[in-house]
Amino acid sequence: MADSEQILVQKAQKGDSEAFEALVNEHQRYVYNLALRVVKDENEALDLAQETFVRAWTALPNFRGQSQFRTWLYRIVTNLCYNRLPNLRRSLNDLGDDVMEDIPESHFETPAQSYESNETRDNLYQAIENLDENYRLLITLRYQNELSYEEIASTLNLPLGTVKTGIFRAKEQLRKSLAQLEESWITA
Repeated sequence: MADSEQILVQKAQKGDSEAFEALVNEHQRYVYNLALRVVKDENEALDLAQETFVRAWTALPNFRGQSQFRTWLYRIVTNLCYNRLPNLRRSLNDLGDDVMEDIPESHFETPAQSYESNETRDNLYQAIENLDENYRLLITLRYQNELSYEEIASTLNLPLGTVKTGIFRAKEQLRKSLAQLEESWITA
């Protein structure tokens, strides 16, 4: 945890609402986006984000700093999502144990490549939205919220191998979706 964030957490634990407000401002977008990716409903995601911060405020005196504040916060929102989507936890636990390395990011330089990149990104976002909610959660935590595999495992209270397998399978589904889309462009 960054020193400034640690100081804010310590102040908020002592009841400093301005320090907590700074923490909320720092993390609210990520909490909302995570909830939105899981529940796919803006109003529901707003409710979940708000409830996350209410619970964080009340539980903050119990936060011991053994994990990063954001990991602790993501665990709260994830647990709230579990309450709304009861099959999510069971399905995540049913994942296998295959492992694969991350896909390296591509960097485009020309305007034509930039346009193609934007179109591909839009198609990727659509493919992510079409993923099973379990895989969508894992992909969101890994790539949108930039959590490590270990942080995801800690947040979701899952074995590391299960997280790696879920992300591998989600990426495979995304590859297939994008390949089908590319095929449809060629035949069109």
